[in-house]
Amino acid sequence: MALRPSTNLFLTLMLNLLAIFSPMAMASDADILTDFNLPPNVSNVDATFFTFTAARSLVGAQPPTALNFLFADKTSFPALDGQSVSLAVLRMPGGAVNPPHSHPRATELLLLISGYLEVGFIDSTNKLFNQTLNAGDMYVFPKGLVHYQFNYAPDVPAIAVSAFGSANPGLVSIPSNLFQTDIEDRILAWSFKTDIPTIQRIKASVQGSPQA
Repeated sequence: MALRPSTNLFLTLMLNLLAIFSPMAMASDADILTDFNLPPNVSNVDATFFTFTAARSLVGAQPPTALNFLFADKTSFPALDGQSVSLAVLRMPGGAVNPPHSHPRATELLLLISGYLEVGFIDSTNKLFNQTLNAGDMYVFPKGLVHYQFNYAPDVPAIAVSAFGSANPGLVSIPSNLFQTDIEDRILAWSFKTDIPTIQRIKASVQGSPQA
């Protein structure tokens, strides 16, 4: 049966609306209606507001002795609010691991500045995509997928810079979210097919682990 002209018009309109609004629905940060956002109770800024100087501490710094991060996001750098971008510097001594985690609101694009890394992510079918990187290589972690970084060179520190497609990419740490929250030990023990003392030992071992 042929569709009436009004039905055709309705379908065409709906398809056009879907084409327009689907990219907006997928965006991590809402579009702003001004050139930039200002913090509450601030009405006037100068160029200093748009300058981030915390990374100066990395220039000429000694090699890292522990896993550490420097973040430029909307919390540490308020000028990024509404700009859909943030950045992190990852510094890893030899043998260090940035444990499995995800960023629910942003894709991550990592550039390895120096050293060596094994990186990987797991897709929604539980397939692992892992790769070894040399200095100068880049790797993309799709938004929301669990991923990790491992400095497999025991005596060579690694430094990487990650860009995110959101001013507030978020962080879901798998170890912390499972073992540093209020999920009952018996539920975790059942889920991992182990006993409660094992779960309690794992909880004690992950206390205070850095993550990004």
